[in-house]
This record gives sequence, structure tokens and C-alpha cells, in this order.
Amino acid sequence: MSTTPVPVMAQLFAQVSPERIQRFCGAGDNADPICTAAIRATNNGNVAQLAGTVVPALLKIVLIVVLAYVANRILKRAIKRFTRKLAGQGIQRLGWLKDRAPLADTSPMDLSRAAMRTETIGAVLNSVTTFVVWTLAVFMVLGAIGIQLGPLLAGAGIAGVALGFGAQNMVKDFLGGILIILEDQYGIGDVVDLREAIGTPGIAGSVEAISLRTTRLRDVEGTVWYVPNGQIRSAGNKSQQWARSLLDIGVAYDTDVAKASGVLKRVADGLWADSEFGPDIIEEPEVWGLERFDADQVILRMVLKVKPARQWAVNRELRARIKTAFDGEGIEIPFPQRTVWMRSDDRKPTEPAPAGGAPPSS
Repeated sequence: MSTTPVPVMAQLFAQVSPERIQRFCGAGDNADPICTAAIRATNNGNVAQLAGTVVPALLKIVLIVVLAYVANRILKRAIKRFTRKLAGQGIQRLGWLKDRAPLADTSPMDLSRAAMRTETIGAVLNSVTTFVVWTLAVFMVLGAIGIQLGPLLAGAGIAGVALGFGAQNMVKDFLGGILIILEDQYGIGDVVDLREAIGTPGIAGSVEAISLRTTRLRDVEGTVWYVPNGQIRSAGNKSQQWARSLLDIGVAYDTDVAKASGVLKRVADGLWADSEFGPDIIEEPEVWGLERFDADQVILRMVLKVKPARQWAVNRELRARIKTAFDGEGIEIPFPQRTVWMRSDDRKPTEPAPAGGAPPSS
């Protein structure tokens, strides 16, 4: 008579008594199924109790992580769609203004700035969303493994207050960076003058990078400056939408002002019609006339409306052409002059009076 071999697992299951299961895993419907399966598989009560505690917690942790990942992906997709829609609306709005505004030539730069701004806003929103989602996930994981969140949150609150006092400058920098980006105060490639207050010395240069904490500038000498956003109280943007090329030209006091103004207007119009510099000039150049009287010269003011960050190149070319034109017209460009009178005194110095105040003997 043949016998069928009994599997080892079945033998183990058969060896566990109901009393043992009730002792370690609970009785009746209250028995932990994971603990019951573990004790029948291992015949070890301690391992079964550990499995009954750890496995549900691990399952909860896995579920929390998966849900956090999915929620983060969904929110990032929503933010991406929002920023694309925002960029499209900004481009349409700028396109609508293109034919109505006098600064139509600068609109391509405005379009790129709008796109860069929306991308930066999207990156900030993504970072904030990721931080919030995973912070909540961490707290839920801690609760799943049995850690009491009340004392933890209380301790975190106290630590947050202490950290807030210590890192308030950093928080100020982050808030300042968010406002700079949202308000589009300046962007990469702009030439700006950053100061702590209006009228105080500042740092001027070209913007190379903007983060939530700092703004990186490179000045005309090539020095790179890192300016905390929280310390910027005023920002002068020299290259947003349009710029002004302003020249104060000095001529001698005996110069015919009308003639000099006409020469300046002719030179500026010639630059406006130039194939190289003409595209940089937005509107017809203007000579405003006599600006002021200085000690050695009369100042005439001329202005040109130019494309952003092109005023310096236009100024250099204008000065060179004005010098050539003034030389050809015989208009003197003055320089400081002083008349020095040399007096020769041949008189014999007076003899000093003797001590006591008595008059000298004759």
C-alpha cells in the first residue's frame, strides 16, 4: 500500500495548535491573519508577532510612498500645463500690444522674458509642491510605524521657531527672490544697478543668474558679485523694454548754439540712417538744446531712444562722429583753462622793530 508524502509546510501547519495561535495572534475573528500565517509557516510565536507588526507597517509605508509619488507627478503635470497656458496668454497679450505700442521693436525680447519668467515660476511651484508632498508623506510614514506625532510636531515647532530666528535673513532672501521673479524686476542678460537704498552706492553689472536666494552679477571689470536678494532694496534696470542714450556735449562760450545744435542733429540723424547702428535706434533723435552753463563751457543735451543695453555702444559711436563733425565745422570743444598772473615785488622788506617797541635809530 503506497503512501502520499505530506508537504513540509502542511506538516508545520498541522503542528500548530489553536491554543498557540490564540496565544500569539488573537482569538477567533480578532486573530491577525499575517501573524497566523507566519506562526503556521515558522512555528515561532515571536517571529509571528514581529511579522504581524512589521508587515502591515511596511505595506502602509509602500502605499504612502506610491501615493506620494503619484500625487507629485500629477501635480507637476498640472503645474506644467498651467505655466504653458500662462506663457501662451502672455505671448498673445504681448502680440496684441505689438501693433499698438510704440516699442514694437523690443517685443521679441519681451516674449523671451515672458517665457523665461513662466519657466522660473513653474520651477518654483514644482519645488514647493515636491517639498509639501514628501513632507506630508514623511509624517504619515512616521505615524504608520507607531511614532507619536504630537510631541514630534511640538518639538519641530520649537526647533522651527529657533531656526526661524537664526535663518530669518535666508527666509528674507527667498521671499525677495520669489518677488523678483514674479514681478519680473529684471532677468538674465539685463544690466542693473542694485542698491540697499535709493541714493546709496550700489553694484552695477550684467545679470548672469537669478536664484531664489541670490542674484549673480558681472561688472564691467569682469568681477562676479553674489548679491543676496533680501538685501536688495532698490533695483535700477537699464535694459528693460528700451533705453535712452543721453549725451551732454560741451562747447565754448563764443560758439553759436543754434549752429552747434544743428550739427548735433545732423550727426544723430546720420547715425539713425546708418546700416549698422540704425536698427538699434527706436525713434528719431532729439536735441533738447542748452542744458546748463558750466565754468568753462556751455552744455547741449541730445537724447536717443535705443534698444535695451545698446545705449553704451551708440554713445561711443556718437562721440566719435561728433568730434569729427565739430573739427570740420570749427566748433571748439573746450577744456579747463586758467589765467595765472605772476607779480614781481622789488620793494625792500621792512626791517623788524627792536625788542621793547622802541623806534629804530636814524
